[in-house]
Amino acid sequence: MTTQVTARRSFPFLRIAVGLQTLTIFLQAASAGLLLTASYGETLHSAGARVMYAASMLYLLAAVLAWKPGGGSPRPILYASGFLVLASAQVVLGIAHVPSVHLPLGVLMFGLSVLALARS
Repeated sequence: MTTQVTARRSFPFLRIAVGLQTLTIFLQAASAGLLLTASYGETLHSAGARVMYAASMLYLLAAVLAWKPGGGSPRPILYASGFLVLASAQVVLGIAHVPSVHLPLGVLMFGLSVLALARS
């Protein structure tokens, strides 16, 4: 009887990128609260949106690097691409001032990002 062992490769750059994305999404929630209570909240939330979007692009880059040169699974590319689509929708909804969709989408993105972090 033989036992097949599946080795799980570790890609620290991918884990760091997902962690950074999760942190920036969390900080966006905090700055959204400031948006409602402080005069500088809008500036902070707007700058945070750019950082969050950049973190989503970094996540996609890390997923591609973990797959092609790193020999990992292509599945994280699908997840990272999905996050980039969600981040794009989030930016558009924020600019259009549609909080009824913008806020729940932000909560969904945070939950999915925590899940991706746990899986990486």
